[in-house]
Amino acid sequence: MKKAQDYVRSIPDFPEPGIIFRDITSVLQDADGLHTAIDEMQALITDQEVDVIVGLESRGFIFGMPIAYNLHKPFVPIRKKGKLPCETIECSYDLEYGKATIEIHKDAIKPGQKVVIVDDLIATGGTIEAAIKLIEQLGGEVVKIVFLMELAGLKGREKLKGYDVESAIVYEGK
Repeated sequence: MKKAQDYVRSIPDFPEPGIIFRDITSVLQDADGLHTAIDEMQALITDQEVDVIVGLESRGFIFGMPIAYNLHKPFVPIRKKGKLPCETIECSYDLEYGKATIEIHKDAIKPGQKVVIVDDLIATGGTIEAAIKLIEQLGGEVVKIVFLMELAGLKGREKLKGYDVESAIVYEGK
């Protein structure tokens, strides 16, 4: 039986020489691959008490929504600044070349709710670190963070010390 990792396409020297790009479109374009990826990620939280699933724009939506559906839990999106229609709170963070800002609706997380964050990839960890700040500012408790893939060589996990972090697939490099 194939694993999610078997569906990931690796593209050498993209976007620059020496980088191996891990492409999830090959996972999404294969019904068995998509099913396997969601099942593997969901299995990482089966023993976790959770009130709400949070996904980050946009690929966190792809994996977070079916997990929320399967577990019969609400789904909360965290989006790029300016995309949510109601009152929001925001957090800015550094990118390799610049800054980014993400937002969440002010009423999306209730104080004391146990939250699982779902995203496709952890690289440097900056986006997830900002998402944690938003959730905690609203009074939520991040009980688990789940990724499809982890690029361990970028050490993103170091920014998430003190949190329960798991990845279905771990690549040792960058």
